[in-house]
Amino acid sequence: MMAEINRNATQINATIVGNKRVGQYHQLIINIGEISNVCKPGNFVAINVGGETSKMILRRAFAISRVSNNSTFGGTMELIVAPFGQGSRWLCSQSEGAVLDIVVPLGNAFGIPTTPVAVLLVGGGYGSAPLFGLAEVLNARGCRVDMLLGASTAGKIYAPMEGKRSVNSLRIFTEDGSMGQLGRVTDPIATLIEDLNIAVIYSCGPMAMLAAISEITQGTDVVHQCAVEESMACGIGICMTCVLPVADELGAVSMLRSCIEGPVMDGANVLWKRVGKVI
Repeated sequence: MMAEINRNATQINATIVGNKRVGQYHQLIINIGEISNVCKPGNFVAINVGGETSKMILRRAFAISRVSNNSTFGGTMELIVAPFGQGSRWLCSQSEGAVLDIVVPLGNAFGIPTTPVAVLLVGGGYGSAPLFGLAEVLNARGCRVDMLLGASTAGKIYAPMEGKRSVNSLRIFTEDGSMGQLGRVTDPIATLIEDLNIAVIYSCGPMAMLAAISEITQGTDVVHQCAVEESMACGIGICMTCVLPVADELGAVSMLRSCIEGPVMDGANVLWKRVGKVI
């Protein structure tokens, strides 16, 4: 299974060609050459952080926001990074021209409908970043794409202006009312499912948000594909620190690795109430 999912993964030295502050986050553009052709929405990258003298021996996993090709740099990937931890702060401090040791692409990607259907994208905080690249792919497939973004406050919303072109509608919710509408991003989902005849919900963000969406879609025909936010130590399926309880079609529960069987999982199969608990 691991070899199948990560069959395109390659360890390379990749150059940072752009590092721009966007609100509370950093937008990093990294040159990955032809590997960009095999990266899909939902994949992630594992980066060696801290430099040669660092005590941070484990790679850090970051969701790929989008990939693109241009005449100047060729294939690039975009990361939206929140400089909160030691590793992410180091990464955000790297200037253009810095070379990173990375492994890419990793993980299980979002499934794209084979025929045009109505889809809803739901993002929480900077976890919403990969949804904009996904929206472009879905838009090209002919899907109607609507998006909800939410966070506790305005400063934690990531909503690039260019991203709005790939969606039919974009609504923002903040819990303190400082941007968009006051409330939780999950508040309008049940109504939108009915009004727009939603077939698939794609979500990225905090685990509590993903669990809430799965509860809303329970008992409906809506497919919920969610990118889980579980801490990954190795990123390649060895350390078993990122496991989640997931049920199969017969109800048997297995502890599956977010970095291999995820990060994109069927929300209906994740046992959200058991996450983080000993089974």
